[in-house]
Amino acid sequence: MTCTRRKFLLGMGTGSVVFLSWAGTGAFADGKVPVRFAMIHDEERCNGCDICAHACRSVNTVPETAARLTIAHVRAASSDDSTDYQYFRMSCQHCEAAPCIEVCPTGASWRDESNGIVRVNKQQCIGCSYCISACPYQVRYLNKKTSVADKCDFCLETRLSKGFPPICVTSCPQKALIFGREDSEPVQTWLKNNAYYQYQLPGVGKPHLYRRFAQHKVSKMTNDGGVL
Repeated sequence: MTCTRRKFLLGMGTGSVVFLSWAGTGAFADGKVPVRFAMIHDEERCNGCDICAHACRSVNTVPETAARLTIAHVRAASSDDSTDYQYFRMSCQHCEAAPCIEVCPTGASWRDESNGIVRVNKQQCIGCSYCISACPYQVRYLNKKTSVADKCDFCLETRLSKGFPPICVTSCPQKALIFGREDSEPVQTWLKNNAYYQYQLPGVGKPHLYRRFAQHKVSKMTNDGGVL
């Protein structure tokens, strides 16, 4: 998926908001937050190879015409010799106050409070697609074979429940993904030592997907209308 930064932002919704969180904020130091799993996408390391997306499709039996995970290739800057891209992960952000949960008429879309993962109960889903329409990030799809809504669940059923990390994390050759409990040492250490941001749209709760800009691309993006 390749697009310009301007088209990308328009496609994600008018009035999109990005909250920048800088290293050293210590967001979860008091230990009073519920258990939440989080994903970090380091855009500095990511090279847009899409191996993570292909692995996700294979392990989670995702139909060829759908996707739980895609990497958007957002054109950041161009010259006569080259084009720089921001590689932006598009997948469920397991956000708080998730609209997909609120609109589900059967309760099939729900948050597992033992880990914070937004899930889909296949037995309860009636395939109405309300949750798909309600997701402002456009990262859900209706499986045409099963008539059940589907999306990224951090490989909960296929890997996480068996003690393995999500396949995208394992398969990434650039080590651009970090996954774990939000209050765990690896996640907290990374958040305290790196400048990161969260892509959050108006009316949607806090995402549990953290991102780091590729620094050499940020300056070029500034010359093209400013950093997000």
